[in-house]
Amino acid sequence: MILLNPKQPTRKYPDARSRDIMLKTIDFFERKGKAHIKEDDRNRTWYADLLEFQKCEKLFATLLTPTGYGDADARWDTWRNIEFNEILAFYGLAYWYTWQVSILGLGPIWQSANESLKQKAAQLLRDGEVFAFGLSERKHGADVYATEMSLTPLPDGTYRANGEKYYIGNGNIAPMVSTFGKMANTGEYVFFAADYRNRNFDLIQNVCNSQSYVANFALRDYPITEADILSKGQAAWDAALNTVNIGKYNLGWASIGICTHAFYEAINHAANRKLYGMLVTDFPHAKQMFTDAYARLVAMKLFALRAADYMRTASAQDRRYLLFNPMVKMKVTTQGEEVINLLWDVIAARGFEKDTYFEMAARDIRALPKLEGTVHVNLALILKFMPNYFFFPAEYPEIPLCDFARNDDFLFDQGPAKGLGKIQFHDYNLAYDAYETPNLAVFREQIAMFRDFLAMATPDEAQQKDTDFLLALGEMFALVVYGQLILENVKHCDVDADTLDQIFDFIVRDFSKFALQLYSKPSSTSEQMDFCLKMIRKPMVDAARYDRVWKNSVYALNGAYEMNP
Repeated sequence: MILLNPKQPTRKYPDARSRDIMLKTIDFFERKGKAHIKEDDRNRTWYADLLEFQKCEKLFATLLTPTGYGDADARWDTWRNIEFNEILAFYGLAYWYTWQVSILGLGPIWQSANESLKQKAAQLLRDGEVFAFGLSERKHGADVYATEMSLTPLPDGTYRANGEKYYIGNGNIAPMVSTFGKMANTGEYVFFAADYRNRNFDLIQNVCNSQSYVANFALRDYPITEADILSKGQAAWDAALNTVNIGKYNLGWASIGICTHAFYEAINHAANRKLYGMLVTDFPHAKQMFTDAYARLVAMKLFALRAADYMRTASAQDRRYLLFNPMVKMKVTTQGEEVINLLWDVIAARGFEKDTYFEMAARDIRALPKLEGTVHVNLALILKFMPNYFFFPAEYPEIPLCDFARNDDFLFDQGPAKGLGKIQFHDYNLAYDAYETPNLAVFREQIAMFRDFLAMATPDEAQQKDTDFLLALGEMFALVVYGQLILENVKHCDVDADTLDQIFDFIVRDFSKFALQLYSKPSSTSEQMDFCLKMIRKPMVDAARYDRVWKNSVYALNGAYEMNP
């Protein structure tokens, strides 16, 4: 089964230590139980128990220390990190969050040329500490161009840091806060390490009402020496963007973890509740919502897994991951919202009840599309790749399933964060021509019409500056990329033909929805509107296929998992 089931873990691991980490983490949460997790959530209780557990088991030290800086089993291995992402979010977003912001905080450190700070970070990981990423500011969010944090050089060769940071997870306890700013005298970008324990570190407040501590802090004449500098100039700028490249990918896995737990809880409730003399799951609309939610959730996981293969094989010559990473952040997280909406429409008032995991899921799933750059920012980013994707393919060796044990060196040596428009991709038709299902055939026709739209009704200069117009265009492009990686992963995940066709059933519908949106834009031309009408298609109806997916895959999850009370 492709979905995580903590009671029946079936994932392959390349080594015993990796399996031990996942099983012990599952056991920690199952022993804690849902009632205790819910109590901590209601009371906004700081997750000291999780942090103590990870410290004792050296979880972050093993998972987040690159080879050569930690113990023999320590490595930065995306394959095993994604499951740890999924497990933490499966039990609660707050647990995932402290891990995620540690990843972000470590990004500029492991990319730095400052060897002593790397060794310091490795020791702090062994000591069980967490990390923080001091990038965002209250006035500017993640607009790194406008950062007001400044580093002023002094005559003795030292510096004084002044400025505020906002939305900084773990800012209350991180002994190394990777802090982004500018040199006061030159405007040059700089990353330096700050320590929350320094008396010039002013911890102002937790800006969120949650278990997590999302800090607003200020540095007030904070003393910095050259030994505290991680990077300067272009290297600092690249470290900021390349760290986000690493971290934004994890957001999709948080959505997958949340949706999976919520799905189990929803199907268990609906399949065992009678209304008007019928089980809820006997109502046709409930079946449709569950089946749609299941297909979308499986697609989320197929895409995110395949994107990891491109991250793990990336190089200076192959940067295709820079399209697929923001897709995981943007597309997978918004699909997560859709999954929760579908499930919630079935279980209705039950989704508000204080004893359910779902009540947390419905609240927390909204956060993920809005972190590490909004959906709109990431849609604008992926549009840079669209011309080369459709019209200028290149040849690459086939990317294998990358489930092996290996340190992902390139993530901390990504090079300059520029040149996105020059990145080429392999021919997407290789994936689309490898399988035949009725709805896949319909979607291929939609893709062909979309490509013709781009070639023959090309958006003019004004439309290319119209963000509202471009967002609809970006959603359509995103679905083409989404379908491609899903298809590439079918052979690795043993997805049956029925489930695959059910996935492309919703992709056809979604593509038609965005085509209608593009048709309706104020600036769309008559020629563009004609193309849009041709892209609006109805999925192929197959009652027998739909029934098989419902019985064999969706309803079969009734009772498959329920968290310990």
